[in-house]
Amino acid sequence: KRGWLRRELHKMAAAGAEAAAVAAEEEKRLPEGDPESGGDSEDEGDSDSSGDGEDEEKENEAEIQRLEEQLSINAFDYNCHLDLIKLLRQEGELIKLRRARQKMSELFPLTEEIWLDWLKDEIKMASESSEREKVYELFERAVKDYICPEIWLEYAQYSIGGIGQEGGIEKVRSVFERALTAVGLHVTKGTALWEAYREFENAILETAQPAPGSIPSPEQQQMLCSQLEKIHTLFRRQLGIPLLDMEASYAEYEEWSEEPIPEATIKNYKKALQQLEKYKPYEEALLGAETPKLAEYQAYIDFEMKAGDPARIQLIYERALAENCLVPDLWARYNQYLDRQLKVKELVLSAHDRAVRNCPWTVGLWIRYLLAMERHRVDHSIISEMFEKALNAGFIQATDYVEIWQAYLDYLRRRVDFTQDSSKELEELRSAFTRAVEYLKQEVEERFSESGDPSCTIMQNWARVEARLCNNMQKARELWDNIMTKGNAKYANMWLEYYNLERAHGDTQHCRKALHRAVQCTSDYPEHVCEVLLTLERIEGTLEDWDAAVQKTENRLARVNEQRAKAAEKEAALAKQEEEKAEQRKQARAEKKASKKAKKTKIGDKRKADDDDEGEWGQEEAEQPSKKHKGDGDGLLLEEDMEVETGLFGRSGADKPDHPANQKEKASTSRKDIPKVLHDSSKDNVTVFVSNLSYTMANPEVKLKELFESCGEVTEIRPVFSNKGTFRGYCYVEFKEEKSALQALGLDRQVVEGRPMFVSPCVDKNKNPDFKVFRYSTTLEKHKLFISGLPFSCTKEELEELCKAHGNVKDIRLVTNRAGKPKGLAYVEYENEAQASQAVLKMDGLTVKEHVIKVAISNPPLRRLPDKPEAGKAPQFAVPRPVYGARGKGRTQLSMMPRALQRQSHPVAKAENGMVQNSPATSSKPPEEPKKMSNADFAKMLLKK
Repeated sequence: KRGWLRRELHKMAAAGAEAAAVAAEEEKRLPEGDPESGGDSEDEGDSDSSGDGEDEEKENEAEIQRLEEQLSINAFDYNCHLDLIKLLRQEGELIKLRRARQKMSELFPLTEEIWLDWLKDEIKMASESSEREKVYELFERAVKDYICPEIWLEYAQYSIGGIGQEGGIEKVRSVFERALTAVGLHVTKGTALWEAYREFENAILETAQPAPGSIPSPEQQQMLCSQLEKIHTLFRRQLGIPLLDMEASYAEYEEWSEEPIPEATIKNYKKALQQLEKYKPYEEALLGAETPKLAEYQAYIDFEMKAGDPARIQLIYERALAENCLVPDLWARYNQYLDRQLKVKELVLSAHDRAVRNCPWTVGLWIRYLLAMERHRVDHSIISEMFEKALNAGFIQATDYVEIWQAYLDYLRRRVDFTQDSSKELEELRSAFTRAVEYLKQEVEERFSESGDPSCTIMQNWARVEARLCNNMQKARELWDNIMTKGNAKYANMWLEYYNLERAHGDTQHCRKALHRAVQCTSDYPEHVCEVLLTLERIEGTLEDWDAAVQKTENRLARVNEQRAKAAEKEAALAKQEEEKAEQRKQARAEKKASKKAKKTKIGDKRKADDDDEGEWGQEEAEQPSKKHKGDGDGLLLEEDMEVETGLFGRSGADKPDHPANQKEKASTSRKDIPKVLHDSSKDNVTVFVSNLSYTMANPEVKLKELFESCGEVTEIRPVFSNKGTFRGYCYVEFKEEKSALQALGLDRQVVEGRPMFVSPCVDKNKNPDFKVFRYSTTLEKHKLFISGLPFSCTKEELEELCKAHGNVKDIRLVTNRAGKPKGLAYVEYENEAQASQAVLKMDGLTVKEHVIKVAISNPPLRRLPDKPEAGKAPQFAVPRPVYGARGKGRTQLSMMPRALQRQSHPVAKAENGMVQNSPATSSKPPEEPKKMSNADFAKMLLKK
């Protein structure tokens, strides 16, 4: 360790000579064909090698040009920046490399690896003092992006190379002290910085020693004592901090010091050791966890928050963010802590700036940044510039733009002195309101097909400012008139909002006028508006006003009740038609089955057939009707029909006409020859249920055994056949071990003979009614895209080629029907939210094989069917505002029946494959409790007809 500084000094001294040697070597490397290169004397083999090198060089140049063009289109393509920097460094294009790194650093905080590569390249080229200053500036930028011990250590070591310049020693000490402040508390990596600092001071001490045999002067003696005290102080400071391997540091101090260690230092050392024991479990958890270690970091943060040391809290947040820089919630929590606790301007604003550079798609981080700049009194021009950057950040929802505009307008409103009739700030506020309305109407609506502000909240706030703060009620009325013309006149809450504003800052005449218009236009809650009008006239109106209000409200409510009655009759008629159709289908099925049974019993073995039918008919009636899919050939059953043993021998779909030779063979097959598939529910844990197989699959046992043996030893495969001996398209696969069954679930959706095979756990839904087998998320996934409008001929490879230009694609799923035919839909999963948001910006509206595709963040809508209204009852009116989601306008799922007239809805059965089955509609008569019948009773009843 004593020679560490000397080695570094020798390194730095040799750096100039090495750079000169490298430059001289580069001069020797002249292009082929130059007379000085001796190219003519190369033999044939060298010429071939040179040709290969030229081809590779041309390919790299073409790739560099392609990447540069890609970045000119989309400057926020992170992976494109990385690929370009890698190629330029490989080709030795130093000027272009420096420019590429500069552009990337302006858009994104760079990782530790990128900074270290950049710094090392610049250090090699820096020989003069002016160039060293540029390297110092680069180090200063590097340490601001993330707290990285390695970069600080590199910075300190490089600063030692300038020790011979004026103030060189003090500069080195300044860098070390800043490094200790930033990462000196790092439990696992802080020790390296402390040791480097001590070795530097030890080297200074050795150079201050007098020559052997000479007597030091008083000045030298004073300098020696001062230097010794610096080293003692560093040891004592380090031993008071819980760091890994601090026992070795204590032993080194004992060996180095000629005096006994002070009691205070020993006490602090023991206290630090106790603290280290508390930190070890968290450090060990981080060491053993896989990236991104978010849960482990969160536990560590919670521990430090309880301890309450600001420096340690800041450090653990920075360590977590270095590995989770694309997690907006983590940035939000860190910034909230800095805003509320530390409140240091430089620290707070730096953290906010890094947050929006890492997660520019998150509107909440931009809003917090604007608030922080206002809180710390940043210049207005800088805040306005930051707001413009936010508008160009590429938010993924229309409502995000409404939120950022509202935050900026709030800021501008707080700048205005409303005691003055007119001011520059007030005009700027009004201009901003006007621009916001136009921006949402043009820019946002063009991109998202909606403004994101259907209730016109920005215009409402503008009207409130004009009425309450500017006493300009005329402008407020103009704004509200504009709001009502945008489709809001039918909502009672909008009229009442305007009425309250008139009530507070207007006059009675305009209040009355607004309520009369509201009674005429409102369609959701007209009774409420009528009641408000009558209340106004009861308190302030004349008799003529009262009579006019009563007449108007009565006429309006009469029309409303008439409309509701017509709507109720229409709903009742539709419900009755559906009920009749269901009854007809039920009777048709029963008659068809009865006729089939009657024909078969005449052939022979009538008693045996009757016994079999008794169980089968009863089982069929316990199931919902089988659904038939177009293009599938034989009828396909719902997964719910397949999942329990009692439902496996129900009615098959319509059969295709057989070949004459096959008809004789099937006729000879008796039902008694078809064994029933019995399932042992105690073996559910080692069994999987396989469905959606081809009905024409030959030897399903052999085919499936070959497929599933890759997961483990297969004990038995039990395919299910119909009464005619045809394969039903599903079976049970039983394994010897449970882990094999779990591994087999990974074969779900694998294509077998042109159809996606469904593999699900073997679960009896009678015992587990809440069990779901749908394997994909039904909630918002910001790193996953939903693409619609794709041509049916589009392959997975073609889609991957299209999507990988915007980020690393982890998975692509083309949505198909049960027959394996594409539906023109796909889900594309990226590594993170940033890549997904950029892909939405660039791919939405793109033309693929003459098809215009739509791209959005994956956010599947809730699948709920509305309850059927009872006949003769009026529908309930919808809520005043429609619901909007990430993909645009949604629809309310409410019945149009008044709440007081609602009856209890029928239960809705949801199948495991996501399809929903309604219970049969009931008539308007009071239902009677039917007599419960067994399956056998019901079958006998049908056979008697």
